[in-house]
Amino acid sequence: MQRPSFGRVALLLGGCVVLGTGVALLLTADAGSDGFSTLVNGVALGADLPFFVANLAVSAVFIALAAARRVRPGIGTVVQILVVGLIADRLLHLLETPGSVLGQALLLVAALPVLSVGIALYLGAQLGAGPVEAAGLAWDPPVPFKWSYSAAQLVGAIVGWLLGATIGPGTIAVILLLGPAIDVTSRWLRLDVHQRMEP
Repeated sequence: MQRPSFGRVALLLGGCVVLGTGVALLLTADAGSDGFSTLVNGVALGADLPFFVANLAVSAVFIALAAARRVRPGIGTVVQILVVGLIADRLLHLLETPGSVLGQALLLVAALPVLSVGIALYLGAQLGAGPVEAAGLAWDPPVPFKWSYSAAQLVGAIVGWLLGATIGPGTIAVILLLGPAIDVTSRWLRLDVHQRMEP
């Protein structure tokens, strides 16, 4: 196995830091989380599991299903889960939810481009995709990533909601806007986000 270049590792780590920042902004807006997090929260509530354990279980299922569709896991898969979680956790201790609906809406609007840049950067390193991105990439082709990613977020949100998790405007925004935003951002940055194994 060839050792990844410094540039690719830097792209992976930088993207995960940016993505973790976006996750923290989204959660601080307190207007609903993304579909994947909604699913994890629903599984945690429905099965009476700690969120951390539910996250590991759901992540493993998503990654396994993506691998069956020839989207390879890699070091980036592990780094994404660990670094994004660490950065988001640290920032959530520093950020405060705005005291007005307008402030929450502005924070939500700010979170989406940060999320899209972070995802485009870390996927562009070509070192492996995190769970929900892998699920989206697994169906591209035939479905373009911007829509397959949205579909993965939608399914996660619906199942999580049925299991007792809450959704909000932020959940809807992620489902409708984040996939297309990642597509535009990756094109703008000239990064290939696809991660498929050789046949």
